[in-house]
Amino acid sequence: MDNNSIILLVVAIAGGLFLIWMILYFIPIGLWFQALVSDVKISLLQLVLMRWRKVPPSVIVGAMIEGKKAGLELYRDLLEAHYLAGGHVPQVVHALVSASKANIDLTFQIATAVDLAGRDVFEAVQMSVNPKVINTPPVTAVAKDGIQLIAKARVTVRANIKRLVGGAGEETILARVGEGIVSSIGSSDSHKAVMENPDFISKVVLDKGLDSGTAFEILSIDIADIDVGKNIGAGLQIDQADADLKIAQAKAEERRAMAVAKEQEMKALAQEMKAKVIEAEAHVPLAMAEAFRSGNLGVMDYYRMKNIEADTQMREAISKPEGKKKTDKLK
Repeated sequence: MDNNSIILLVVAIAGGLFLIWMILYFIPIGLWFQALVSDVKISLLQLVLMRWRKVPPSVIVGAMIEGKKAGLELYRDLLEAHYLAGGHVPQVVHALVSASKANIDLTFQIATAVDLAGRDVFEAVQMSVNPKVINTPPVTAVAKDGIQLIAKARVTVRANIKRLVGGAGEETILARVGEGIVSSIGSSDSHKAVMENPDFISKVVLDKGLDSGTAFEILSIDIADIDVGKNIGAGLQIDQADADLKIAQAKAEERRAMAVAKEQEMKALAQEMKAKVIEAEAHVPLAMAEAFRSGNLGVMDYYRMKNIEADTQMREAISKPEGKKKTDKLK
């Protein structure tokens, strides 16, 4: 056998294997036989057409076999439609089987709607059977006596299958629980009452129906830890006192400035009056000279005026204290 014959034989074998692979790929006989022995009614032609519709036959056949063994009636065309819509067929079938075993009312339409909404429907069914515990972050609140409390809670929730589509998620539950804790502590007269009876917070929060409009049902709210924080009331009072002190100091400074301005104004007025008196006294000799020239003032009148002035100065000197007199002499 020459080399050309060997090459042709190898090419023929490879081509035959490739042809067999192509036939088995487009005509999944093994998968059809698996469905047949599992009592799943699906024709070989439908399996071939699934390839042309770009639907993996193994996914659809596997889902139908799982549903058949679990006693569920699943339809091939609905499973294909869900796959083509971007859904997760195995997760939906797992959820339907789990719900059936747990006696949970879950229909195929609801399961596919939840899956297409972006939620893990299988995880939701598991959460309905086995509730989940959500730990809240530290929630800070202040009681009426001004003492700050820091509380942590554990929220036990169960998935509500009927509200999975359009229902709020865990973030909403945490936000509402935190709001309820703040409201409960804030309405307490004393932080000691909250520390003595933390169950009071759980009862108040549960009574508010915080799971309304969410995809969960709150089973319990347990306060895991409460720590005492700062004395917010005392801090606010200190800040208020500092603010009042600064306001009082500002008003006092304003009054002092006004008093100084008033004093300066009075001094200026006194200086002005003194200047007018000095100016008037400067005109007295001129007026007396004019009176002498006009004959309205005689010599005796002048001496009588000087006597009166001397008497006035003597009386002022007698009426002054000793200290004032010494000061005047020094001047």
